[in-house]
Amino acid sequence: MLSFTKENYLKTLVQLTVFADNAQEVGVSSLAKKLSVQPATVNDMLRKLKSKSLVNYQKYGKISLTEEGLLQGMEIIRRHRLWETFLYQELDFSWDEVHEIAEELEHVHSKKLIDGLDKFLDYPEFDPHGDAIPNEKGEIKIPYRSTLSEVAIGKSCKVVAVTDESIEFLQYADKIGLKINDEVIVVSKEAFDSLTTIQVGKECHIVSPKFTDNIFVVCNKCGKAKGCSC
Repeated sequence: MLSFTKENYLKTLVQLTVFADNAQEVGVSSLAKKLSVQPATVNDMLRKLKSKSLVNYQKYGKISLTEEGLLQGMEIIRRHRLWETFLYQELDFSWDEVHEIAEELEHVHSKKLIDGLDKFLDYPEFDPHGDAIPNEKGEIKIPYRSTLSEVAIGKSCKVVAVTDESIEFLQYADKIGLKINDEVIVVSKEAFDSLTTIQVGKECHIVSPKFTDNIFVVCNKCGKAKGCSC
């Protein structure tokens, strides 16, 4: 069984090499920045993970996960996102509260418990933030999506995910009444500073590019992200 720290390294490597928009092999410096640790600390941990055949790594080279490392990393993310879903759906936690608790629960290793949790939740494919949940084989469904910034004026779209899961961002989304699966209409855009007026329900809100860049959407009518003629 891996330590919490080793599991966090594997999870972070999966996030950077699989789930990131520009997913690719990463270097020590980018991994250190993501984990908020020194490069020397990362090098030491990578040697330990390599000794367990979980990563491919040469000093000063790029880092990639082995097949086993990827499978274990996906399982950690699966546990995390299933717990987030359970807390949100069954215990009425808000979507800005679930991450911190799931960070602790993801280290519970009981396969029977996690498989039972998955079944209880009816095998969800996405968590409360719209992130894909790996199945027990480490497989994921990642649909093609556009950002709210790309939606044309007058178009109606449906929110399917958020990329910023910080408490501040999620609380701001709550403040304007925006949730996953909500309809959003793009009312107007300012050419000068790209401020966008959106309609959520009956209310209109002016939001920044930082906000619209972190909202993933599909067409509210046809469900497509690209090639929509609605």
